[in-house]
Amino acid sequence: MTHLSWLLSHAYAERSALKLVGDRFQLTERQRIAVMRSACSDEAMRRRGQAQIPGNRLAGQPVDLDGFNVLTTVEAALAGGVVLCGRDGCCRDMASMHGSYRKVEETRPALVMIGEVLEQLDAAECCWFLDRPVSNSGRLAMIIREIASDCSWQWRTQLENDVDPVISQSSNVVASADSVILDRCNHWCNLAREVIDRRIPNVNLVTFAGA
Repeated sequence: MTHLSWLLSHAYAERSALKLVGDRFQLTERQRIAVMRSACSDEAMRRRGQAQIPGNRLAGQPVDLDGFNVLTTVEAALAGGVVLCGRDGCCRDMASMHGSYRKVEETRPALVMIGEVLEQLDAAECCWFLDRPVSNSGRLAMIIREIASDCSWQWRTQLENDVDPVISQSSNVVASADSVILDRCNHWCNLAREVIDRRIPNVNLVTFAGA
């Protein structure tokens, strides 16, 4: 991961840099995915650090959630899957969406945990942004609204054809670990990590933070 971050810091294209590192160390495809999701350039790490809003400063702040990004990471942590803690301190799962999402056993518990942590942090209204083209996004939006109603949380959902550019321009604090969003948004919070640190002590965590 350190080697890939060095190459990215020296303006190598991500794909070619990953191939160089992967071939040099004979990494498997899964190992390459882990390295790619955990690495970032020095400039990206500096910029993300400056834009990050700590959890203890979320009180009274409206939060826009990159819904699938946050949810799938917490789901993976609850299911005992590998969770990566990247160089920038963000938690990311190993799965790729590929245009489809399926509700799993951990979905509702994960949503409740996320809500309880947001409540503990005293965040204001939260909007869950979901990618409309992803299968079952409408069904997930309905589940989110049901849970919010049951728990009296100020949540709403918004389906977009492409969440990334919409949420990147938000004036609210953004909850995401998507590198594209983190490098473009004004302010972000490390919500998945907050949930994991507070509620999932037995997480299967592989950490590269600070490397």
